[in-house]
Parts: sequence; structure tokens; C-alpha cells
Amino acid sequence: MKKLGLYIHIPFCIQKCYYCDFNSYAGLEALRQEYVGCLIKEMHMYKERLGNRRIDTVYIGGGTPSCLPESSIMAIMDACAATFNLSAHCEISVESNPGTLSGQKLRAFKAHGINRLSIGLQSWHDADLKRLGRIHTQRQFVDNFDAARQAGFDNINIDLMFALPSQKPEQWGNTLDNIILLQPEHISCYSLKIEESTRFYTDYHAGRLKLPDEETDRHMYHQALQKLAQHHYRHYEISNFAKTGFECRHNLIYWKCKDYVGIGAGAHSCLDGERYSNICVPAEYIMQIQDGSLPIAESTVLEVKDRMAEFMFLGLRLSEGISAQTFYDAFQTDIRSVFGSQIDKFIRLGLMKRQKERYQLTAKGMDVSNQIFIEFI
Repeated sequence: MKKLGLYIHIPFCIQKCYYCDFNSYAGLEALRQEYVGCLIKEMHMYKERLGNRRIDTVYIGGGTPSCLPESSIMAIMDACAATFNLSAHCEISVESNPGTLSGQKLRAFKAHGINRLSIGLQSWHDADLKRLGRIHTQRQFVDNFDAARQAGFDNINIDLMFALPSQKPEQWGNTLDNIILLQPEHISCYSLKIEESTRFYTDYHAGRLKLPDEETDRHMYHQALQKLAQHHYRHYEISNFAKTGFECRHNLIYWKCKDYVGIGAGAHSCLDGERYSNICVPAEYIMQIQDGSLPIAESTVLEVKDRMAEFMFLGLRLSEGISAQTFYDAFQTDIRSVFGSQIDKFIRLGLMKRQKERYQLTAKGMDVSNQIFIEFI
């Protein structure tokens, strides 16, 4: 039986962070209750199509899902359990921001089956948090983390960012050191990217944003690799580190090109060789659902060459790399007959390596991964 991932998008935030280009909105509190009802209706629309296929992971992302009242998250979880065939050991994650959690809310999450919590901290330093437009302080994060442990969460991810405006390597090192002391099961470390349609994009092009140079950015990345390895966090994906057995199973579905369904405004799905995305604007999404039709904005039937390219550039994000046998099983084609010239080139340059029947990026390749991925598209 094919296993699926289920993604549920909550587009609401208390305040839009200055770097964020996700499909998220502040100031739409009036839509929240109606939106949750529409999420549940969309789930029912998928029930017949999915049949008895098993849901192996659920990921509630955003936006800031934890800004919803616990009753809304409980309603979403109840609908998931009633509508879909959830596996007995389903990984169920919810994203959260400090300042939107409480002991009561965390206990309610746990009681309704949520077994993995992701907390967006970004930096240990309040000055950084203020510059990023975050709504919380370091103290609030620590209080929320402690409350999550007390509520019984034993699978917690912390999101961190480096190469922040005016950030020095020693400040980043201090963030890592303090997070390691807390011993979360999973840590994600992302380099700040300046995205269009963000406040940072405007500030950067107006000369108001001083960012570390590329050399400093890479130094900070290597700091994370070294410190986290010393404390037994396995670097299993370019930006992700986990204690043994705590890799994010939901994200592995994306990186291994497995099927998943996205529910909610702007959510993406990849199902039975077709990729599609939902209407992004929450009010328009609500109207479409209330009209009784799936809120799909775009859909594409993936050609074999596109699926092969995705297999390469998503699979190479993983430290385990890609399997030539798995490629053959998926496409009935030898991997070298399609990508032999690119593979040989990157092995020659020391950016890729071959381990038996697997191909992996080297440490040097991880540093320039985006340039490598482009050549497989």
C-alpha cells in the first residue's frame, strides 16, 4: 500500500517577519474560524480519491499554526483521524513560534496526537530577533521549550538562521552552543536569503541592510557542521541535523520524491504523477471551497524528464545521496545513460563521490549545491 504525506497550511501570522516570503498574512484574524472549516471540507474532497491509502506523516505548517486557538488545531486533528487512514505510527508535526504557545495549548496538541513540535527560534539574541521582525524574545522561547518538555514532547525541532544582518560568527556560535545545551532532537540551520516581496528585499536594495559576505556565510555553516557533529547530531540533509532516529520523516517524503497531498491556501500536492497547487489568497480559497470545488490554481502532469531531474536535485540534498538502483526501479533506465556526463564532471571536480551504487555530494559539493542542482534541471 502506497504511503502518503499530508501537508496542512495555516496562512495566519501575528506579524509578518521581515525576511519571510511564505504564503502567510498578518491581520486576517476574522477569517480564521471560517478557514479551518474549509480545511476540513477540503479533506473530505480528497477522501474518495485517496481511498484507503495510508497517511504516514502529517505536517501542519504556515504561517504560524500555533497562533490558532487549541480548539482549531484539535478540530483539524479530529478531521484528519476521521477522514484519512492514518498509520499507527504516523509522524504528526506542527510548526510554532515562541510567544504563541502555552502549557495548556501544548498539552492539547499532545492529547490530540501531535507528536513532533517545530519551534522557530532563529537566533538566541534578542537584538537579532528584533532586527528580523520576530514577535518573541529568547526568554519566551526557553519558557515555551520547557513547557513543551513538560507537556510530554520528546521530538522537538528548533529552526535557526545564520548570516543575519550584522551577525558575527561568535554570535552564531553562541546560538548553537545554547541550543545544544537544550538537547532538542532535531535542529534546522538555514542561511538567510533575501527574497523578493519582503521588507528585507527593499532594505537591502536601498543599502539599509548590512549582511555578512559569502565567506562569512560559509564559515558559519561550517561552524554548525562541526559543533553539531561533536554533539551527535547527524547531518542528514544540507540544512538539517538530527539525533539518530529523529530525522523529519515528512520532509524525507519531499526529498525522496514520494507522493504527498497539500490542504489549504497555497498548499502544493504531488500525487500519481501530477503536481498541483492551491489558490494562495485565503479569502479566495474559502470562496472556492464554499462553492464545492477543489481550490486548484495550477496543475501539471510531470513528464519523465522532469521527474528524473527532481529525483537528482532533491535526492542529492541528502547526505546519503541517491541510489542508482532506486533510479532504475523508478524509471527503468540506467542513471548514467541520462546523467552520466554531469556525474562524471562533478566527481572530477571533487563535488560528488560514488559509494558502491550511491552518488553523494562531497562536503565541497554541499557548499555549492545550488550550482550543481541547476545542471540536472
